[in-house]
Amino acid sequence: MKARLLLAPALAAALLLAAVPSSASAAPAGTASKACAASGLVVWAGEEPGGGAAGSVYYRIELTNLSASTCTVKGYPKVNAVDLKGRRIGAFATHEKGKKVKRVTLAPGQSATATLRIVDALNFPADKCKVTTAAGLRVGIPGGHGNKIAPLAFETCTRGITKTLSVAPLTGG
Repeated sequence: MKARLLLAPALAAALLLAAVPSSASAAPAGTASKACAASGLVVWAGEEPGGGAAGSVYYRIELTNLSASTCTVKGYPKVNAVDLKGRRIGAFATHEKGKKVKRVTLAPGQSATATLRIVDALNFPADKCKVTTAAGLRVGIPGGHGNKIAPLAFETCTRGITKTLSVAPLTGG
């Protein structure tokens, strides 16, 4: 049973990578202040230590620059749940209010992080939610180009009127 649970994220990642090509285009090389392109970033999501609260779980979205040059990101990542074929499920993440937006410069190997809150879909009435399991998150690069999919299985609502996701702006990490 434990082995199956460990293989599930890897299988989801492989299926998502095969089904969803990156929509990013390569960013021009040379300038230190150019916007980051998804093609030069790896994006992943993981649970924050102690990241549970009544009815919600907090995750860290991390963007790491794997390109050979420095680039920048700024703002809130555009986040939505996706199925195994990369199709959007439910509503886009709302923005956490009261958070300061700053430009984050990423040298090769450096990361930026944002906190994502996922509200338990079972907190909502069935007629407003229609619970399903997402296979991952599509993360748009704020102040940059393109998007990437981060594998993450979680329950969410298929109905767009119910907001289960909220995200904070990127910070240096």
